[in-house]
Amino acid sequence: MSLGRVVLAPPERKELERRTRSRSLAVELVRRAKLILMLAAGLSYSEIGKRLGCTDRYISLWKERFKQERLIGLDSRYRGAEHRRRTAQTEARILELTQRKPSDGSTHWSSYRLAKEAGVSQSTVSRVWRQFGLQPHRSRSYMASDDPAFEEKAADIIGLYLKPPVHAAVFCVDEKSAIQALDRLHPVLPLSPGRAERHGFEYYRHGTLSLYSALNTQTGEVLAKTSARHTSAEFVDFLAQIVASQPAGSPDPRYCR
Repeated sequence: MSLGRVVLAPPERKELERRTRSRSLAVELVRRAKLILMLAAGLSYSEIGKRLGCTDRYISLWKERFKQERLIGLDSRYRGAEHRRRTAQTEARILELTQRKPSDGSTHWSSYRLAKEAGVSQSTVSRVWRQFGLQPHRSRSYMASDDPAFEEKAADIIGLYLKPPVHAAVFCVDEKSAIQALDRLHPVLPLSPGRAERHGFEYYRHGTLSLYSALNTQTGEVLAKTSARHTSAEFVDFLAQIVASQPAGSPDPRYCR
């Protein structure tokens, strides 16, 4: 079927031929340029449809567009949604919401939940969090001291870490009490295709242990000891073990508890 040949002006033909040879132009724009050149060459709709893999309706649509608006008519009228740029107001809104508690009772924000609240995309929330170093899913604990001499004591300890006395070994010693020695009542089931490793909920106790540990702040060496009880005598014995572990001829170590 042929419904009339398209007549091209020389500049139009030159531009259409340039489009068909272009490697940077969108595939659809190249296809429309070929379509118009084929119509100008007098090819039928069926022949054009076979070569370009398109329908008669597609050919008629772009033929009419070209007749009415010429080369401009071959451009797409809908160029997609306008690119949305992240503004300072959007960032401020995300940061403000992040520092609040979620209104639905959740413990912390997820990027998807906050994106819905702020009316932005999840990727926007993730980028803002990454830019400002925010990790709402993480938390850290702290302890406040009511000791009026806390700052002076802390300065002494920190100074000992940063600049220990000459020829001295500095250890940080801590005592962890009430560590339960637990064991699973049922064996651990290993992972298998489509199934994660499984642990039983029930357990039984083997009693409790007290763990004493010391970190050499210069070498990173850790010394440890366990005992059935945590008494002052056990702790003093552990300090003696630390001293005994030092190389012969080394000075007495300095301790921080």
